[in-house]
Amino acid sequence: MSEAEVVDLEQIDLSISGMTCSSCVGRVEKSINEVPGARASVNLATNSAHILIPRGANPKDLIAAVGKAGYSAKLRGDGYESFSHSRAMGFRLSSAILLTIPVITLSMWHQLHQGVDRFILTQLDTLNIPAPLYSPTGWLVIALSAPVVLLIGWPIHRAAIKNLTHPSMDNLISLGSITALSWSIYANSTGNGDIYSEVGASVVTFIVLGRYLESRAKRKAGSSLAHLLSLAPKQVIIIRGGAEVATPISNLVIGDHCLVRAGQAIPTDGMVIQGSSAIDSSLLTGESLPIDVGPGSSVVAGALNLNSPITIAARRVGSDTELARITKMVLAAQGEKAPIQRLADKISNVFVPIVIALAIATFAAWYGLGNSLTDSMVAAVALLIIACPCALGLATPVALLVASGRGATDGVVLRKSSALEVATEIDTAIFDKTGTLTTGAMEVQNIAIADLGGSGPKISTSDLLVAVHSLEHESSHPIAVAIAKNLREQGIARRRFTDFIESAGMGIAARMQFGEQQMPVLIGTPASIRRATVSLHPQLEDAISSALARGNSVALAAVDGVAMALFEVGDSLRVDARETIAALKTRNIQSWLMSGDSQEAAREIAEQVGIPIGNVIAQATPDQKIAKVKELRSSGKKVLMIGDGINDAAALSEADLSMALGTGTDTAISSADITLMRATLATAITALNLSAKTLRIIRVNLGWAFIYNVIGIPIAALGLLNPMYAAAAMAASSLLVVLNSLRLNGALKD
Repeated sequence: MSEAEVVDLEQIDLSISGMTCSSCVGRVEKSINEVPGARASVNLATNSAHILIPRGANPKDLIAAVGKAGYSAKLRGDGYESFSHSRAMGFRLSSAILLTIPVITLSMWHQLHQGVDRFILTQLDTLNIPAPLYSPTGWLVIALSAPVVLLIGWPIHRAAIKNLTHPSMDNLISLGSITALSWSIYANSTGNGDIYSEVGASVVTFIVLGRYLESRAKRKAGSSLAHLLSLAPKQVIIIRGGAEVATPISNLVIGDHCLVRAGQAIPTDGMVIQGSSAIDSSLLTGESLPIDVGPGSSVVAGALNLNSPITIAARRVGSDTELARITKMVLAAQGEKAPIQRLADKISNVFVPIVIALAIATFAAWYGLGNSLTDSMVAAVALLIIACPCALGLATPVALLVASGRGATDGVVLRKSSALEVATEIDTAIFDKTGTLTTGAMEVQNIAIADLGGSGPKISTSDLLVAVHSLEHESSHPIAVAIAKNLREQGIARRRFTDFIESAGMGIAARMQFGEQQMPVLIGTPASIRRATVSLHPQLEDAISSALARGNSVALAAVDGVAMALFEVGDSLRVDARETIAALKTRNIQSWLMSGDSQEAAREIAEQVGIPIGNVIAQATPDQKIAKVKELRSSGKKVLMIGDGINDAAALSEADLSMALGTGTDTAISSADITLMRATLATAITALNLSAKTLRIIRVNLGWAFIYNVIGIPIAALGLLNPMYAAAAMAASSLLVVLNSLRLNGALKD
């Protein structure tokens, strides 16, 4: 697909009702994909469809396509419906259990069955009422079973009717339960065979129970994402004309001033314009400690204002906020299918017709070998029920649902669920330097004060630092900002000065009073200070050489024509960078460093984190980064690229797997498969752990689903399995898959 085609597409999400298995998923997908330009991915776990379609298309066409397939759809709202739990399903389950318990009791307890028969026949004889042709208790069992099979099971039969041309799991359940009930009516009317209406009732009851428990488990699986969705406030207090107006969040526009009281969530991304407070943004950024904010501070939607009211100016609203972006990426990832899930769907699509054919063949074989009609029917019904591919359909999507929700709470936002599968194959990791291995923020690394031995100006070190702080505070240059910040944090004061001058590329100068004497103060690059002063002290020359060798920048401070102090400023290594590289090494993943910085700066960082010098590429252009990724991939390597800048975007797209730090540029984030929302590289290890555990659980789920059918179908075909037990086993297998997927909610870190 060309870049132009991507730009012309928009994303539409639908909530789908009526799907019960992967066959339903395939039918809905096929129908939506028949809409011109539409590409759909349907998810059974979230009952949703994620659709890419040409911009401006009518969503009603997509809804109509779903209806044509026999299901219902509506535009997806804020995502809560994906995790809702139906009260109607609970009522259906309760009713089914109340009716089915006496049915099973009467059917399974032979002596009770006979006792009730004798009692009913005696009463009928006393009243001179003709006795039924066969067991009166059988009619009672049938009467209790019929509402369960026909009424409570109606949603199953309705889905089966809709899917006659594309059989699904519902067709197997419907056919089995109605066959059991119909046979029981025939057998009890003619006295020709045993009744099996309890099989029909128990099948429906176990199916409803299984779906009820699945619904609860899926709601729990989506709880992390549901909580993420709930962070967005629904109301906002807007200040207009000096008045506070409470209004729905949808009315907020860029530039509005919003009041956020203590204890309330920040309604939108913006900037504080009045008030000071502490905010908790841990659920979005992973920052464990509250952050102090005041006028000029940036805040994001969903963060919690802890102690004082603040007024913010809206900068990004609605779907453009950071929270909305995260949510959209997670929901889109759930809609996308991993390769392993596509394989399961293909198998499921042909599985149901094969099972129906096997059931017919089983019935014919049993009856053809001289067995009774009853025994032949029981074997066929048991096979229909035991073979329902529920577990197969849920094996992958539920695990991906749990993984994406859990990942979001741990700072790992998936843009593509297929990334989980690719991540387990990675053997090479390429890191950008600035903003990835380092924080990307300039900080003072070293301060060197020359020992002039009384030959320089007679001022103290503290007075010198006061002078530097005073001048650097007036400059917006990144180096000056870093120096001023460092001195402010040390508690260094500021004083007044005169004749302030700032020259681009040179530095700043002013005159300041030191005791009774006023002296010129100059702060600038080594080159500019050398031109304006006498020769530099050897201590400062050595400090300059060391700083440049580390790839850092240098600012010198001179007073009255004598250089007195050096400030080494550079990018700081992330606190967990070395541990992250070491953790990758334990996984047999080789690390590389590609940077646009100088050879000295790149090698200095590589040595600090433990990347071999031979794996360092400095002064790399975007084209060179892409070329290196292609070279490694062509040699058979599975490449992970981690970056944060615009110059990383192309390499991120070229890699087998890409991760972008959430603190990076929008271009890098939109190019990556996974966004790391926390400002720590350790989140990359969390992502790899999540991937490995998710894939392991999916494989266990699929293995169980296949083994269950491989074992169950022959047992049912041989007549060794009661249909009622088959229904219980089928429901239990689906529930087992869901519960196994919920194990992903455990800790992900090693």
